[in-house]
Amino acid sequence: MTDGLPMAFPVQDLPPRVRIHEVGARDGLQNEKEVVPTEVKAEFVHRLAEAGLTTVEATSFVHPKWVPQLADAEQLFPMLGDLEGVALPVLVPNERGLERALSLGARRIAVFGSATETFALRNLNRSVDESLAMFEPVVARAKADRVHVRGYLSMCFGDPWEGPVPVHQVVRVAKALMDLGCDELSLGDTIGVATPGHVQSLLAQLNEEGVPTSAIGVHFHDTYGQALANTLAALQHGVTTVDASAGGLGGCPYAKSATGNLATEDLVWMLHGLGVETGVDLGRLTATSVWMADRLGRPSPSRTVRALSHKES
Repeated sequence: MTDGLPMAFPVQDLPPRVRIHEVGARDGLQNEKEVVPTEVKAEFVHRLAEAGLTTVEATSFVHPKWVPQLADAEQLFPMLGDLEGVALPVLVPNERGLERALSLGARRIAVFGSATETFALRNLNRSVDESLAMFEPVVARAKADRVHVRGYLSMCFGDPWEGPVPVHQVVRVAKALMDLGCDELSLGDTIGVATPGHVQSLLAQLNEEGVPTSAIGVHFHDTYGQALANTLAALQHGVTTVDASAGGLGGCPYAKSATGNLATEDLVWMLHGLGVETGVDLGRLTATSVWMADRLGRPSPSRTVRALSHKES
């Protein structure tokens, strides 16, 4: 499909391999206005796995009234049981959500916190510290059952209501999530305002407070066209886990200025050009995003998907 492109030119001091944490099936679809049929979601996840993605976030066990698009979690998750060797994390907001997930056999869960008070109140109806207190028994129960826990931290670089977010404020909440027992921390640029120097400064200060780079993932939105630049800055710091959404689907239903996630195809194109392994078949992934775009009734915003699908046609 790409005629030997992109050509690979390895750059010194980058990780040899990156694990892509694919969020298209959950974060990508969660604020779609038209409900996507459960069978389509299941096929989407299967296609993503067939394209070589080994971590595909499947759904969210939130109350249906908060995210109607994901109200079918109990129906969807069992439809993915045939996927061997693929991690299927699910988002859980509280103990009830955890119970629902565990009852279906989920072995990887995620909690979703905020670095700012305003977003915590709007998203979780709690203060930052109250939300951490809510997560404590969730993480403790999950760890007791040997379930892997990811901690999402949103608004790490800027907040639409509060403006710039001090790095020390982000570090405090990030460290608190890790101290609860999270295995992994995903730093979210929820409204896409981060720049590379900001990324490296936050990562350095997290390291100084004892959060190892090996436990950190990054989650960039492309609002100002900085997602790939910010990802490269994180890779140069040693980060090896990058969140991305097939076809660039998604945003944040609680932050209107949040545009789409970093497109997985755009990320893979850059990584392969840098000689960084992903295990992803870019052609199959692109075909999957074109397939999903057809079902959503609009073209993919991913530049790589548009370029490759246009060439194919």
